[in-house]
Amino acid sequence: MFNVAPEHRPENRTTAGRPRFLLLLMATMLISSCAGNQMTQDPAVHDERGAYFTGVYPDLFVQLPGITADSVGRKIDGAFRLLFYGNDSTGRIYYPVGDTMAYIEDTGNKDVRTEGMSYGMMIAVQLDKKEEFDRLWRWAKAYMDFPSGPHRGYFAWHCRTDGTKLDSTAASDGEEWFVTALFFASARWGDGEGDLRYSEQAQRILTTMLHKEDEPDHGSVTNMFSRRDTLVAFVPSADADHFTDPSYQVPHYYELWGRWATHDNAFWCAAARSSRLLLRRSVHPRTGLAPDYSGFDGMPIEWGPPGHADFRFDAWRVAMNTAMDWLWFRRDAWQVAQSNRLLRFFAEQGISTYGNQFTLEGRPLDTPHSGGLVAMNAVAALAATDPVRWTFVRALWDLPVPTGRYRYYDGVLYLIGLLQCSGNFRIYSPAGSPTTGCP
Repeated sequence: MFNVAPEHRPENRTTAGRPRFLLLLMATMLISSCAGNQMTQDPAVHDERGAYFTGVYPDLFVQLPGITADSVGRKIDGAFRLLFYGNDSTGRIYYPVGDTMAYIEDTGNKDVRTEGMSYGMMIAVQLDKKEEFDRLWRWAKAYMDFPSGPHRGYFAWHCRTDGTKLDSTAASDGEEWFVTALFFASARWGDGEGDLRYSEQAQRILTTMLHKEDEPDHGSVTNMFSRRDTLVAFVPSADADHFTDPSYQVPHYYELWGRWATHDNAFWCAAARSSRLLLRRSVHPRTGLAPDYSGFDGMPIEWGPPGHADFRFDAWRVAMNTAMDWLWFRRDAWQVAQSNRLLRFFAEQGISTYGNQFTLEGRPLDTPHSGGLVAMNAVAALAATDPVRWTFVRALWDLPVPTGRYRYYDGVLYLIGLLQCSGNFRIYSPAGSPTTGCP
């Protein structure tokens, strides 16, 4: 049985009070002593074999015996129908509101998160589901967006299902996925009117993420990206903007912003390079496991509820972001070695039984075998070369659609994983966008 603990994400994102930071100095993680992880130069290289340049998105499933392109299409369609239109209490996570809006519910915590809303929008644009995309975006704009005040331009990271904001803090990953999904929507469907001017909305969020502190009334609300470190912050607040979450590193998205943004293009290109460096520095050199939270130097830290210096629920997504960056842009060959390292570690734990939380050195912390992690490990196969990768692709194919109370996080990662492993998670470039960008 696949499940995720009720609090797969920290409930305490509020920044009231000064948080305590604990820098864990683990000898095996010291960059100076880990030759495999040493970084003295920018890893960026120019390689036009990535999908951005070639338009080639491999389908790993059809490379498995007995699986056809038609069966892949049916599997994706079935997963979408169950998660978006299945049983109200055990199947779906997408809930329409009136004639024009909808939300993605975290069914374990009974709330709505920018993480889930932005993932739902990305799923919708990849599957050409304009109605579902627009419904989700309208709900996010109506209830999560701040139209005024210090948080203006950001989105509250979670709300009740009736739209009541539960916390004024923004979670950086939500904005990152919102921006990219909106750009793709503009490219696929063209801009509409009002809030459905997708590209205009994406540009507005980009500006806020980098220029919030230029606004005279921002108070303690800060930029979402550190201008000095060119890295995304955990949250845009004076109390928590000087560390990050490795799973928030999406260098393949920043590469696109470097091409498509109306300004600050050089910054977004620099963010892509810094993000790749952070990923190198944050993972354990033997296991390939990343912490939930790290400093801008990549060292694991604690903040809020204990345990986030370990490999926990956020960190599952590092495998996806590393592999997708390699698939799209092929900037850093380390990503291949890292994907091999990670999959070999999980294979050693037992392909059908490995748990979902570990210390960075690989000591198990919890035993459930979670569908979301199965999906993320399968995505790592897009970059991996070790033959063991095929067992992870097969594991995702054999996995049923997550159901039950804790289906939300497993479910969105499951469907995203199906799209990515099948070659159906693609870049949609706005008309007239440049073919060259980040150096």
